[in-house]
Amino acid sequence: CEVRPGPEFLTRSYLFYSNRLFKALQFYYWDPSCRDPSYSLVIKGKLRLRQASWITRGATEADYHLHKVGIVFHSPRAMREVASWINQTSGEGCRGFLPPGRSWAPGALYEVLSAKTERDCTAALGFAMHELSLVRVERHFQPLLQPQQSGSRLVEELYLGDIHTDWGERLHYRPTGYQRPMQSALHHAHPCPACGLISRADEHHPPILPARAPRPMQLSGSWVSTHCEVRPAVLFLTRYFTFHGNNHTWEGRYYHYSDPLCRQPTFTIYASGHYTQGIPSSKVRGGTELAFKVTQARVTPMDQVTVAMLNSSAAGSCGLAGSWSAGGEQDITPTNGCLALGIKLPHTEYELFKTEQDTQERSLLYIGERPTDGSSPDSPEKRPTSYQAPLIQCAAASEEFSNYISLKYVGRKDANGIEALKPLPVAFLLFIALLFLRWD
Repeated sequence: CEVRPGPEFLTRSYLFYSNRLFKALQFYYWDPSCRDPSYSLVIKGKLRLRQASWITRGATEADYHLHKVGIVFHSPRAMREVASWINQTSGEGCRGFLPPGRSWAPGALYEVLSAKTERDCTAALGFAMHELSLVRVERHFQPLLQPQQSGSRLVEELYLGDIHTDWGERLHYRPTGYQRPMQSALHHAHPCPACGLISRADEHHPPILPARAPRPMQLSGSWVSTHCEVRPAVLFLTRYFTFHGNNHTWEGRYYHYSDPLCRQPTFTIYASGHYTQGIPSSKVRGGTELAFKVTQARVTPMDQVTVAMLNSSAAGSCGLAGSWSAGGEQDITPTNGCLALGIKLPHTEYELFKTEQDTQERSLLYIGERPTDGSSPDSPEKRPTSYQAPLIQCAAASEEFSNYISLKYVGRKDANGIEALKPLPVAFLLFIALLFLRWD
């Protein structure tokens, strides 16, 4: 169950054809467990892959054209709310989208976008498919989980462009980062009880995900990234956090890189401070609101470009001016941070956290998504309403992770020891769903 800024709760199933046509299904829900459907969107169009992105290394840029978008309501409440949004905020051509008093018709499909009639009533939904303008496919090999089996299975994942954290910007935002990856319906990670449910669903029968018992926030311990993470504005990094529940202090290490495989380090930030007692979020069900204060930080440049940038910074703005060297750590607390890296000390951030267990009963930590514009959630109004990629608790990391997770280098290898995190040919885009659901 995905959480988008807003918050919005949804699941997705996308099908791509060899003639460049695609059909996308987006299922929206009232709840963060994706068990209470609100409405479904069925989106048809055409996608054309262009060239390697010169902004986000490792990605492919693409153009898309929408042919039509339809909506199916799963309750009278959903119909009333969506009709109200469209009638109030859309142009003249959409004000009569649903006449007042129109009764809910289960299974009825209503057109909200048509290229033929040039009608587009999707803006009121905050709907855009700009995620298709940035594409990356990765493959790796997952070791078989059963003790009596040896070898590994192929896993393919589709990364699409990120969604802007500001609702007002999302309609025209062009992605430079990614959402969490979609799993191939044919070659997905195991176990994945949701994969089959979502791939077999259609707009009239949205997937109802398995119930999960709510988990209390258990923050204490150490947590680490499971892969090289990509952020908007061309940031590649891995993260490592330790939380001390007895005195509510924390420390974190952010390892930054210049490449999407996290093999070329640029600089490392160590930060520490304390955090408040968490309270349940009133805006994002299942989340916990905390405030984090950063009181100390140290920086280690790892390449000559970063060294030159830091040495050219103004005196008193980032450590000892002119004394930076590759691999040499400096405390930036006395200079109240580092202006060149956008770090200010002391600093308070208003955060959203969530802990879960995955299908292998490993503990996951979700931390609030960073603002797309590069700013900081330094006020309660800027508190995130969605999450970054999860961290895994170090004590719960299996051998599968310990084989390829390092705080200074993250790379995956297949059963033959060959690195596998690389963009794939265009043909591998044709894998997402098992079922073609016809809509004319």
